[in-house]
Amino acid sequence: MNIETLREYCLSKPGAEETLPFGPDTLVFKVGGKAFLLTGLDSEELRFNVKCDPERALELREEYPCVLPGYHMNKKHWNTIIVDGSVPSKLLKEWIDHSYELVTASKKKKP
Repeated sequence: MNIETLREYCLSKPGAEETLPFGPDTLVFKVGGKAFLLTGLDSEELRFNVKCDPERALELREEYPCVLPGYHMNKKHWNTIIVDGSVPSKLLKEWIDHSYELVTASKKKKP
């Protein structure tokens, strides 16, 4: 996965939008005004932050060296994923889907 395939995948989600709220170096994908993925544009190595169920976040960090606590995020609810080729794109997409689903589910709960 590279930045373009990541971008295309995120934008394929219903209601997803691409924003730059923190300046030109941080791309944020949102749904319903809430972020589900953030990625830096100034790094040679692709990495991105995704929201994650807290228990699952800990499990993923233990199982995969490329999964770290969310950089500059609430480490209980966010993971940073380093795209280093150690996990297949299919799994990366599952983690993106999980983040998107958590954000859309939280939007549905609120009146």
